[in-house]
Amino acid sequence: MLNSLRVENFAIIENITVEFGDGLNILTGETGAGKSILMEALGAILGNKIGASKIRKGADFLYVAAKFSSGEMITRKVSRTGKNSITLNDKPITLAALKKLGADLVDVHGQNKNLELLREEKIYTLLDDEKISDELKNFQGLYRELNSKSRALEKKFSARTENLQRLEFLRWQEKEISSAKLKPNEDELIDAEIKKLAHAEKIAEYVQDSTQLLNDGDADILTALARVAKNLNGVARYDDKLNSAQKLLEDAEIFLREAYDEIRDYGDRLDFSPGRLDKLHDRSDVIFKLKQKYGASVNEILQRLEKIRGDIAAAENFDSDVEDFKAQVAEIERQTKSSAEKILELRRASAKILGAKIETELHNLGMTKAQFEIVVEPAEKFSKFGGDKAEILFCANVGEGKLPLSKVVSGGELSRISLAIKIVLAAEKRGDYDRVMVFDEIDTGLGGVTAKTVAEFIAKISRGRQVLCITHLPQIASMADVHLQISKAEINGRTLTEVKPFDEEGRVKEIARMASGEESPASIKNAREMILSAKRFKAVAF
Repeated sequence: MLNSLRVENFAIIENITVEFGDGLNILTGETGAGKSILMEALGAILGNKIGASKIRKGADFLYVAAKFSSGEMITRKVSRTGKNSITLNDKPITLAALKKLGADLVDVHGQNKNLELLREEKIYTLLDDEKISDELKNFQGLYRELNSKSRALEKKFSARTENLQRLEFLRWQEKEISSAKLKPNEDELIDAEIKKLAHAEKIAEYVQDSTQLLNDGDADILTALARVAKNLNGVARYDDKLNSAQKLLEDAEIFLREAYDEIRDYGDRLDFSPGRLDKLHDRSDVIFKLKQKYGASVNEILQRLEKIRGDIAAAENFDSDVEDFKAQVAEIERQTKSSAEKILELRRASAKILGAKIETELHNLGMTKAQFEIVVEPAEKFSKFGGDKAEILFCANVGEGKLPLSKVVSGGELSRISLAIKIVLAAEKRGDYDRVMVFDEIDTGLGGVTAKTVAEFIAKISRGRQVLCITHLPQIASMADVHLQISKAEINGRTLTEVKPFDEEGRVKEIARMASGEESPASIKNAREMILSAKRFKAVAF
């Protein structure tokens, strides 16, 4: 429920606070008094665009504040300097957030809003109950997945030629590396051997000299060591003090003979063939060329080879993967289609029931010959709303065929159709039942018995909920629970809008003016009778 609306510096409104009550709140006044401005101010609170052009002359800003019984306190300020602000319970929010919140709080029913009936999306909001909405969520999840996988499949198809070219290139790389028959750490071993062979003469000289020094002739180390050992044996016969030295010499001889054998064997194995060095250089060149393409070492090249082979396997399985992907897409498409068909059948059932109820209410609203039907048919392709298309067919007169609503309906007819829909939804407590409902001059083109019927239906809709209604019809005004007067006056050369509740006598005069344009005894009497009749209707209906 909207408790109050405060408006400052908005067009001809300087500063007013409007207090609203339960049930049906009627706002009336002369043309140009400011009723539409008040609705614009409410629209600003609901997230409608509002510019600096609406700021009252001489003011620096406009300000609107609304307080709801559910706890929301919304303010909006628009400055000539371009500095604007929106708050919810004293905390800043964005215009997008305000618009979403406004749609949850208030439902504005006016001539512009009636045009929404011509949009397919609006028809779905009428048809979709909780069961349909749950299935629609399931469909939309499948639909998103279907679109995603379908796009991925298209990319795979377009990549087929590219994949063949890539496969050919990968096979060429695999052949180039494999033909080299590389072995782990081969580059390091070759480099070491080349280094050795490049200094072959120097190595041979060192080895030969070393073997000669150790054991070759009377002056070699091992011969000299044997002589020392012999001498120490002689000493040992007379004194054992050099026994430890003798033991060290024996150990030294063993180690030196092992070193001599290893050096000698190394020398025997030396192969300083020039042909061997040439082969090693040739092999090193092959490895060097591969390193320039595939890695800094033989081990890295071998790792790259394994990756290439894996890529080849994946590329060779490309067509198989595509077929698997096609199967996945087909399955998701099947599930999506199944869900869409469920929604179609549910909507058709809902459309049949809802259409009949709306047609009945149209008859009650004076369109006794009207035919109304909601048609739901399969669509050529899926959309976020499902796999169907919805349309309202309408015929106002006997002998005419039903045609799409957009082609046959007038503004007054569209207003009554929209009202009939509101009546049906209110009776079922569906859709926007919990929101404040605003009727903005929906009585255009109505009169006589139809006006009385519309008035009674609006009164019914306001039972248990808050309804704000701007009207020119005395039949509707007489149903008010709260009747507010919107007027304008000239004060100090400026036009100001005022809003205040009527007292009982003022209300009678207002309805008399609305009914006949004057306050004559006859019109006053008629107004009293209208108010009394409205009270009796509400007493019986409620």
